[in-house]
Amino acid sequence: MSNSRSITQSLLLAFAELLEQKLLHFWLFLGIYLVVLLGNGLILTTIACDYHLHTPMYFFLLNLSLLDLAFISSILPKSMSNPGTPGLSPAQDVLPKSFSLPSCLQQSFLF
Repeated sequence: MSNSRSITQSLLLAFAELLEQKLLHFWLFLGIYLVVLLGNGLILTTIACDYHLHTPMYFFLLNLSLLDLAFISSILPKSMSNPGTPGLSPAQDVLPKSFSLPSCLQQSFLF
């Protein structure tokens, strides 16, 4: 007999059990996400619009800003959605949120 199993789901365990702490987690990460989007958007817009900033240093700063946007957009939305969203009933709120293996692999690949 062989001992083989296939993994189909992963669990994303919540940081806290209380709804208030879940909401604090959601709003804190949403605030961080929006500040990063705004800051990197301003950097991208400034470098793209000002012709004097088309130098190698600002080219690398533009690429760094794009990479930062890609990294935070691949991790933070999933982190905000699972612990912050309540289930359909109070009994579902205590269950850990799960996501499929392909979505886990996709998120790891994008990161």
